[in-house]
Amino acid sequence: MAKAPVLTPQAEDFPRWYQDVINKAELADNGPVRGTMVIRPYGYGLWERMQREMDARIKAAGADNAYFPLFIPQSYLTREAEHVEGFAPELAVVTHGGGKELEEPVVVRPTSETIVNEYFSKWVQSYRDLPLLINQWANVVRWEMRPRVFLRTSEFLWQEGHTAHATYEDARDYAARVHREVYADFMENVLAMDVVLGRKTPRERFAGAINTLTLEGMMGDGKALQMGTSHELGQNFAKAFDTRYLSKDGGRELVWQTSWGTSTRMVGGLIMMHGDDAGLRIPPRLAPVQAVVLAIKGDDAVLARVREVGDRLAAAGVRVKVDDRTDTPFGRRAVDWELKGVPLRVEIGPRDLESGTAMLVRRIAGGKEPVAVDALAELCPRLLEEDQALLLRLSRERREARTSDVRTVQEAAEAAAAGGWARIPWADLGPEGEARLAEQSVTVRCLVGEDGSVPESDDAPGTVAVVARAY
Repeated sequence: MAKAPVLTPQAEDFPRWYQDVINKAELADNGPVRGTMVIRPYGYGLWERMQREMDARIKAAGADNAYFPLFIPQSYLTREAEHVEGFAPELAVVTHGGGKELEEPVVVRPTSETIVNEYFSKWVQSYRDLPLLINQWANVVRWEMRPRVFLRTSEFLWQEGHTAHATYEDARDYAARVHREVYADFMENVLAMDVVLGRKTPRERFAGAINTLTLEGMMGDGKALQMGTSHELGQNFAKAFDTRYLSKDGGRELVWQTSWGTSTRMVGGLIMMHGDDAGLRIPPRLAPVQAVVLAIKGDDAVLARVREVGDRLAAAGVRVKVDDRTDTPFGRRAVDWELKGVPLRVEIGPRDLESGTAMLVRRIAGGKEPVAVDALAELCPRLLEEDQALLLRLSRERREARTSDVRTVQEAAEAAAAGGWARIPWADLGPEGEARLAEQSVTVRCLVGEDGSVPESDDAPGTVAVVARAY
């Protein structure tokens, strides 16, 4: 009788495979309240690495970290009509506190544009105070009707940037800079994710924005996942909160604003873009553990060699973990590390001591081979960079192979239903065609130029709509 696989095969049931990976790789559990999640240490380690890499890029773009309250007076949200309308179905509202009914209900933060503007209007006095560039790392609550761990939860972790500028052009350029230099750079060069950069249609735009820039990734089943967004807010919130500055000419001018964010959804994207039937495959530049050194048996000499190799790899700049838990069977430990997607495994047993070698197992490229212990410190960093490039190439090849150029709404819907993406001229599709696609649970993920660039307007010549089913 064949042994049951550790994970449900992707081809058999992709959603079940996704849930299996989360459970077996010990990434997260469902929380006690529907739609919430408990992020386990290994999953949180991935988020911590994402935070570190993102935070460095955000600061390089000139933004400083701050923190704003979790509770927002309900009246703040009602000041910007489109914003409150867009978020109303997802709001969690507190009406009682300290055993008493509150004089004014408070909303549990769904996003912070309103409360940020309340304080921007106090902090911004003169053109000398601009641009004001703020980021915060926080949690937000959006009451989710169809929760999925990491992808859609009622509470999730994220970063949200908020900026104020003296001119439309400065705000527009900064939103584009974050889109390109912070988000795209991080996703491509650290997450090894091929993402399409584009602008959202008016139908898909962030509530209260005049333009939304997005990054869309193709998952292993051909669906799209929005990985991050950067919004031009125009002066909508500035008008609602009277956020003005004294210009060089002595006039009182409204600021122009942006907001931008990414979240723990990226962990879900990481799983679905790079994972395979054996579990996770973590890009080496992201991996909290890039190499694990396993002792096959509890022999003192083996344990000493394992620790020695661990020290050598650490000295070579590899993030390494020594697994000397020989009271747990070796096969089980090897499978666990494979599930967790650690890029390299170095396995050492009594026979390896005699030959001066170790068995090197590559999770991403695949394969195993004996390698001289003395060569590991030089070899492993090179292999990690090779595997980083391989994951990015594989994700790009998947998207290109499963994207069709079409001319009709029906062809676009068929391509999406078959597990792929479609590209259709926006002039041929338009808002009417977009609405017809939505009836079939297919959405326009973004608008791009024919050459893959981000168009300057919704109706720019040669604009193409990227169409897909999405998470």
